[in-house]
Amino acid sequence: MRQAMESFVDFLGFLNQQLHSKGLPRIESLLMPANFSSIVGEFMKANIPVFCPSLVANRYHNGHPDLIPAGRFPNNAVQHTDEGIEIKASRYEQGWQGHNPEDVWLMVFVFTSNRPSDALQGVSPQPFSFRAVYCARLEKADWSFSGRSPTSRRTITASVTRSGLRKMLANWVYRAP
Repeated sequence: MRQAMESFVDFLGFLNQQLHSKGLPRIESLLMPANFSSIVGEFMKANIPVFCPSLVANRYHNGHPDLIPAGRFPNNAVQHTDEGIEIKASRYEQGWQGHNPEDVWLMVFVFTSNRPSDALQGVSPQPFSFRAVYCARLEKADWSFSGRSPTSRRTITASVTRSGLRKMLANWVYRAP
C-alpha cells in the first residue's frame, strides 16, 4: 500500500509539472473536489494490485467491491461479493459515504490538498499528502441509509455511522507523522 501511495504522489507530481509547463493550474485546483477524490481512489484501486498480487481490481463494470481476491472469480470480475475491499478517498476524517449499507471491508485514504476555491480565498498552494489510511470490516449496522424522496435526483447514499467510524479509526493502517 505504501508503494501505491508513493506512486500516486509521483504521478501527481508528474501531472502537475506538465500542467505547469503549459501555464495551467495544478490538477487538484482544476477539478471539483469530488472528482479529485475519485481520481485518488481509482488510482489506489488500480495500483494496490501492482504491489499486492493476491488482489486484483474488480473488472466488472461498477462491480463491488473494488478489489477482489486474484483468480477467485471468472475473468477477475464479479458484480457483487462480500469478498474483497471497497476503496474510498476523502479529505475528511469522517463522513464517508457509499451507495449501499452492506457488509464490506472498507479502506479509506484520507488526504490533504488544495481545492479550486483556494485561489479565490487566498489559500497558498500546498503539497498533496496522505494523512491517514483506515481499513475495517463494516457490517450493515455500521451504515445509515439515506435513501431519497421520489422527486429527488440525488444519488442514493449510505453513510458510515459512529460505530463504523470507531472500527475504522481503531484499525488504522497509516497515519502521517
